[in-house]
Amino acid sequence: MDAFTAGLLHRIRTTQSDLTRARETGDDYLADVEQAELEDLHRLAAEHGVEVAPVCAQSV
Repeated sequence: MDAFTAGLLHRIRTTQSDLTRARETGDDYLADVEQAELEDLHRLAAEHGVEVAPVCAQSV
């Protein structure tokens, strides 16, 4: 796995975690921001042929 792929997958996991925390705390604005970031990261992964594991693909 190259550095780009590893970094992208790390960012997806981190963003998913942040999204979950925002939802749990009821921070709707932050949840919307994190959801948009997650969608962008998934789009970037798809554009570069990076397969995202189903656990990382939740909520998209």
